[in-house]
Amino acid sequence: MGADVSGGRAGQLRSSGLRPGWTTGACATAAAKAAYTALLGGAFPDPVEIVLPRGERPAFALAVEELAAGRATAGVVKDAGDDPDVTHGALVRATVRAGAAGSGVVFRAGPGVGTVTKPGLPLPVGEPAVNPVPRQLIRAAIAEVAREFGAAGDVEVELSVDGGEELARRTWNPRLGILGGLSILGTTGIVVPYSCSAWIDSIRRGIDVARAAGHTHVAGATGATSEKVVAAAYGLPEDALLDMGDFAGAVLKYLRRHPVPRLTVCGGFAKLSKLAAGHLDLHSGRSQVDTAHLAALAREAGAPADLAARVADANTALQAVQLCATAGVPLGDTVARHARRVALEVLRGAPVTVDVICIDRAGTVVGRAEPLGP
Repeated sequence: MGADVSGGRAGQLRSSGLRPGWTTGACATAAAKAAYTALLGGAFPDPVEIVLPRGERPAFALAVEELAAGRATAGVVKDAGDDPDVTHGALVRATVRAGAAGSGVVFRAGPGVGTVTKPGLPLPVGEPAVNPVPRQLIRAAIAEVAREFGAAGDVEVELSVDGGEELARRTWNPRLGILGGLSILGTTGIVVPYSCSAWIDSIRRGIDVARAAGHTHVAGATGATSEKVVAAAYGLPEDALLDMGDFAGAVLKYLRRHPVPRLTVCGGFAKLSKLAAGHLDLHSGRSQVDTAHLAALAREAGAPADLAARVADANTALQAVQLCATAGVPLGDTVARHARRVALEVLRGAPVTVDVICIDRAGTVVGRAEPLGP
């Protein structure tokens, strides 16, 4: 794929040494524009230029060009730049056919693109998982080509992603009720390296789906082990489990605006000790375990001075909690209470009750804070 976007956010990223990439929505738009051009004019534009929401005009090389009676298919290989995106290298295809007069642009899910099966998402049940902004981009591209050729722009656009059904198993889609493949995503068309925007968006959509399903209790888990622990503890269904990862802040801030009556935060002791210290991003590269803070919490929990000093010198958070457990000092419970306090502060009085469970690497509960509301 060739693309030249020197200005705006993409240009800023390049100057910082990070190479931006392109969303599946941008790739699908380029493919759809190329396919419709070929359907009307008999030849594929290669590269094909599109206009993104902020005015950038990237050009995409085509990896697939197929023209047959009544249809045209173009494909673009997604380049996620320096972002570790699950769809990097995926082939996004668009097949365009003439539609019924007055139908406008109708979207279809081809192989590897999912279909919405649960309420709560920004698309109705039964619709292809092509998000609103990519739909707008594709409609605008189709309208541009229609004007060029004097056509009505009534088309059926079928989007597919090679291997998309397998790739979707590594995303939130099955839990969100998007079955059969990936979603066509993107709000700006540009993938910002390491922004984790797709993960954060999935957290928000997970909350939306849980609310639409009528769940009154959701759980944010930092990983697979903590998810198993909290699911077993409360018998929560899969669509009430939020794959929070390191993004505690994303869960809390979205729940502040879209509350669910009860939230359980469950995670490894080290990560939740960072939440207890006020960090909302729990990634090891963006926040660190503060053993001095843990020592202060140990003193609050009743640790004598010598034990608190050993906690301050501990190599890991796990060692700190083990030292306290051996001495009968409930450091885990104290950390859980402070993590709950920080969570409630972020929720700012939203009608959400919070409890916290801290676990070790084996999944054993080492600290707990009971439900508390605003």
